[in-house]
Amino acid sequence: MSYTELHCHSNFSFLDGASHIEELVLRAGELGQTALALTDHDGLHGAMEFAQCARAWGIRPITGAEITLANPDGEADHHLTLLCENQRGYANLCRLLTHAHLDHERGEPRVELNELTQHTEGLIALSGCRQGEVPSLVARGQHREAEAAARRYAQAFGDGNFFLELQNNLVYGDTRRNRDLADLAEHLGLGVVATGDVHYHRQERHRLQDVLVAIKNRTSLDASHRQRRENCEYHLRPPAEMAELFSDQPQAIANTERIAERCQFDLTRDLDYRFPDCPAPEGETPESYLRQICHREAVLRYPQFTAEVESRLEEELRLVEKHGLSGFFLIHREILKLAEEVAHKLKGRPYHGSPGRGRGSSVGSVICYLIGLSHIDPIANNLFLGRFLNEEMASVPDIDLDFPRDIRERLMLRVYEHFGNDHVGLVATFPTYRIRSAVREVGKALGLPAAELDRLAKVSEGGSAKGVRSEMERLAHFREKLGAKGGRGWQHLADLVEQIAGFPRHISQHVGGMVISSRPLIDLVPLEQSAMEGRVLMQWDKDSVDDARMIKIDFLALGMLSAVDECLDLVEETRGKRIDLSRIDFGDERVYDSICKADTMGVFQIESRAQMQTLPRVRPRCLDDLTVEVALIRPGPIIGGAVNPYIARRMGREPVTFDHPSLKPALGETLGVIIYQEQVLQVAMALAGFTAGQAESLRRAMSRKRSQEALEKLKGEFVAGALANGVSEEVAEAVFQKIIGFAAFGFPKSHAAAFGLLAYQSSWLR
Repeated sequence: MSYTELHCHSNFSFLDGASHIEELVLRAGELGQTALALTDHDGLHGAMEFAQCARAWGIRPITGAEITLANPDGEADHHLTLLCENQRGYANLCRLLTHAHLDHERGEPRVELNELTQHTEGLIALSGCRQGEVPSLVARGQHREAEAAARRYAQAFGDGNFFLELQNNLVYGDTRRNRDLADLAEHLGLGVVATGDVHYHRQERHRLQDVLVAIKNRTSLDASHRQRRENCEYHLRPPAEMAELFSDQPQAIANTERIAERCQFDLTRDLDYRFPDCPAPEGETPESYLRQICHREAVLRYPQFTAEVESRLEEELRLVEKHGLSGFFLIHREILKLAEEVAHKLKGRPYHGSPGRGRGSSVGSVICYLIGLSHIDPIANNLFLGRFLNEEMASVPDIDLDFPRDIRERLMLRVYEHFGNDHVGLVATFPTYRIRSAVREVGKALGLPAAELDRLAKVSEGGSAKGVRSEMERLAHFREKLGAKGGRGWQHLADLVEQIAGFPRHISQHVGGMVISSRPLIDLVPLEQSAMEGRVLMQWDKDSVDDARMIKIDFLALGMLSAVDECLDLVEETRGKRIDLSRIDFGDERVYDSICKADTMGVFQIESRAQMQTLPRVRPRCLDDLTVEVALIRPGPIIGGAVNPYIARRMGREPVTFDHPSLKPALGETLGVIIYQEQVLQVAMALAGFTAGQAESLRRAMSRKRSQEALEKLKGEFVAGALANGVSEEVAEAVFQKIIGFAAFGFPKSHAAAFGLLAYQSSWLR
C-alpha cells in the first residue's frame, strides 16, 4: 500500500525539528514515497528550499505549515495542520502566517479564529497533533466539545477539506484517542488521515531532538523530561509499517494518497511573482526604452563606438530580452534616481553622479556600466559576463549596490515610500550553528561542566561544527575526554555537535537585501517582525528569494564610500572644485609605490595584516594587479590552495603550470591558479564542456549548503563531462576538488575590480 507523509517538521521548526530538509527528502525517497509534505511550525521559512530539493530528487513537494491557533478561553493554544491545494490556498496560508506574526508579540505567533475562517479557500486542514483542538478534547474525554470544534472546522473549510488526523507514535493513549477520533469522523461524515508527526528522518536522530528541546527551554536533558517527547518514534516510516500501525483504519492510509494527489501547488512553478511596473515613457516598451537608454549612453561612454562595444551591447540586450529582464534593469535605474534625490536632500545641493556603486558579478555587464549601476568598464577590464547573464539562467541576476551609510538608511525608507509598504520587504537570513555556539549549547543540554565547554569553545578554530571531533582530537586535554576515561558525555557531545552543524538557530535580518514586487508580498511569502523595531522580514533568505526569481536589491552601507565622499566635500570646500574620481590618473607611480611598501593603513580592502604582508611580494603596478590582490586574500583562494602558488609564480620562484592545457585561456591571467569566481565557470566550460548556464548552476549549487550525496552528484556530472572531452579522471577529480572549496568563498573578478578601483582611489586621496 502507498503512503505519503503529510505532517513533517524540518530544522526550520526552530529548536524542534532535528533533520535537514535534504535528509528528510532523501529518506522519503529511500522509503518509496513519491510525495512529501513539509509542515513546519508557524512558517514557510524552508518551503522554497524544500520544493527545490524535492524536485531535484524526484519527490513531489507539498507545501504546508502547522499553525498555532489562539485559544479564546486563554488556555493553551492549539495546533492545526494546513496543506496548500492550489495557488489560492498558498496565498491564504501566507496571509494567515503573516497575521499570526505581525498581530502578536514577536516570537509568539497565533492565528485568531476569525482570521482563519476568512482564509480557508484552497487549503486542506488536518486536525493536528496531540495539541490540536479536536484531538486534545477527545483525549480529555470532552466528546461534546470535540464534536462542536470538529463541526466548526468542517464548516469553515468546506466539504471534503477537513480531516481528523490520526497519529500512532506508540505513546500511551494513542490507540484510544485514534479510535475515538475515528468514531467522531464516522458520526460527522468526515475523513480520517494517518500522519507520523515526523520530527527527524531516522530514529537515531531522536537524541538530537531531545537536545534541541532542552536548548529551547534553556535547561538540560535531565531537567526537561516534561517538555521532551515520550519516545523515539517520531521518524519517517516505510509505507508497510504505517499500514500495520493503522491496520484497523486502512482508509486513513489511503487518504494520505488522495490528499497528496489533490495538493498540486508547486512553489517552484506556481508562485506568480511579477516585477513592479517599469518606469517607461508612453509609447515605449521596457525593451525599447532600455535599448534607447543604452545606445544613448554608449555614445557618451565610448566615443569610439567600436564593433566590439556594439557586439557586446547587442549580445547583452539579446539575453536581457530573452529572459524578460528589461524591467529589472529599469527598476534598478529608478532606484539610482531615488538615491540621487536622497543625496540631494541630505546635502542641500545637487549631487554630482550617482552616490551608489555596483559590486559583484553585475560589474561585468556593459548594460550596468551604461545605466550607472557600475563604475567599471567591463570591456576594457576584460570582465566575464556569464556569471551575471547567460542563455540558461535559472534565477534573476543579483545586483549589489554600495552607498555611504547616511544615504543608505534614508534610501531604504524612500524605496518603501516609492513602491508602497505592501510591495517591499526585507530579506531574512538564518544564523546557523557553528562550532563554538554548538559546543556551548549542546554541552549545556548534556550537563557537561560549563568551564570545560567554554575552554573548548575558545580554543576551537572558527568554522563548521562538523569538525568538532577532529578539533577535540587535536587538543590533548579533550582527546582524553573522547577516550574511555572521559565517559559517554563527551562522545555524545562530538556526535551531536556534528549533527547540529548548519542547523538554523532563528530568523534574522539580511544585511541589506530588499525585495520589490508588483503583487502584495503578503500573497507570496509570510512576513514577520524583525528584532529591529519598525522592520518587517520576509520568511525567506537570499537563496529562496533567488530561486523564486524575485528582484532582490542589496542596499549595502560601505564606510569607505562615506569617507571618500566626505573627503571630496572637504577638498571642494577648500579648493572650490570637486574632484571627479573617474578621471584621475590610474597609473600614478607614487600611489603604487606606497601600496607596494604596504603603506596602506586606512586604505580600503588592502589594510589587513594579511594584505600588508602580501603587497610587497605581489607588487601591484596597475588596476589589474590590484584586482588580483583584493581577490587573493579571501577564504576561497586560501581553501583552494591558490595563494602561495600564485605569489611564488608572480615572484618567478615557480614555473607557471596548468592542470590541463584547456585551462590556459581561463587561468592564464592568474598564472594557472583559480582566484576569481568567474574562473570556476570558465574551468567547467573548458574542462567539462558545460555551457555558461550549466557552469553557473554548478557554482551556485557548490556555494550553498549541500549534503555529501548532492556533492557526489555534482562531481559525477563534472567528471563525466571532462571524460567526454578526453580529460583523465584523475585530472578531472583534482580540478573539481580545487573548485569545490573555492566556489562559496571567492570574489568574482568584477567584484574585485570594483573594490580594487576604490582601493586605488582611497590610496590616491591619501
